[in-house]
Amino acid sequence: MKLFDVYPLFDVNIVKGKGCKVWDANGQEYLDLYGGHAVISIGHSHPHYIEKVTEQLNRLAFYSNSVVNTLQVELAERLGRASGYDDYQLFLINSGAEANENALKLASFKTGNVRVLSAEKAFHGRTSLAVEVTHNRKIVAPINDNHHVRFLPLNDLEPWVRELSRGGIAAVILECIQGVGGIQMATPEFAQKLAYACQRYHVPLIADEIQCGYGRSGKFFAHQWLGIKPDIITMAKGIANGFPMGAVLISPDFVPVYGQLGTTFGGNHLACAAALATIDVMEQEKLVDNAHEVGNYLMSEISKLDSEKVKQVRGRGLMIGIELNVEHKEIRRSLIEQEHCFTGCAGTNILRLLPPLCLTKQDVDDFIQRFKRVL
Repeated sequence: MKLFDVYPLFDVNIVKGKGCKVWDANGQEYLDLYGGHAVISIGHSHPHYIEKVTEQLNRLAFYSNSVVNTLQVELAERLGRASGYDDYQLFLINSGAEANENALKLASFKTGNVRVLSAEKAFHGRTSLAVEVTHNRKIVAPINDNHHVRFLPLNDLEPWVRELSRGGIAAVILECIQGVGGIQMATPEFAQKLAYACQRYHVPLIADEIQCGYGRSGKFFAHQWLGIKPDIITMAKGIANGFPMGAVLISPDFVPVYGQLGTTFGGNHLACAAALATIDVMEQEKLVDNAHEVGNYLMSEISKLDSEKVKQVRGRGLMIGIELNVEHKEIRRSLIEQEHCFTGCAGTNILRLLPPLCLTKQDVDDFIQRFKRVL
């Protein structure tokens, strides 16, 4: 048997990580400014994380959701305090796509409707409902294309309100900072007026915080920069620093019903231990504040670059897009192969930076020198 060949791969075998650095099988060190798609929040191989996950693995890795799991209760309490959503409810699953699936189901259960409003260039996942609200025809299979979704321009309020006024809307789903869409950012004015319109027409607003959340923007959630309070918040990526986990934060307006949602692996003991260790480190090392401070420094240093190839830098915290006047392919490849530095990409001409939240200003200076040489 061989692997199903759906990933274009760089010929690099990463075998070890520490902080914001990783090493390949040949011992070559790389600066990691991508964090494995924004997954590594507290840094690779953090000693506290390793200790807590190992302790839990030696006790119990898994038992089903048919019994009490006090780690889930503790995680709900800690997440509520850390995020400012003490009054919300927590449902734990395994991934970001699964979080959005369950969020959309909850909204549809509550409203009785099937239509969804999503933003142009949105990316919400690759499973059934999640891929249908993703604005990329190439990854929507015919079986997923059920004509439930209308894609509307980000920051252009009028068409959203017009669609809401027509009725029959199950949910509005929004990335406050689009990741795959190229680090496009919702404005406070747009977000606040959209949230008001959702309340007026009794439509749940779902904030997809899977990539832009969990401290990456310099606040716990990116929507907290915009002055809104969504009805449902989805998250994954950095929640457990690499252990597969997703979560849905649910307004108290939603009343749970036995059997309405379910999961086999979601919220298992090992995942909760990883998530609790991640919160420990984020709080002890003030990584949300660090993301804000170091992210501002990184954007400032990039904006100083005197290069015809750099058109614009945008983002918040440590979620940054560098828009280029050329295609990103060769620059990204040169960063990896010549300068030994990982970055991401979006579209054809945007480099995406999603480093661990422990990135330092020294790491930034190191990256800027590597980036200059490639430019």
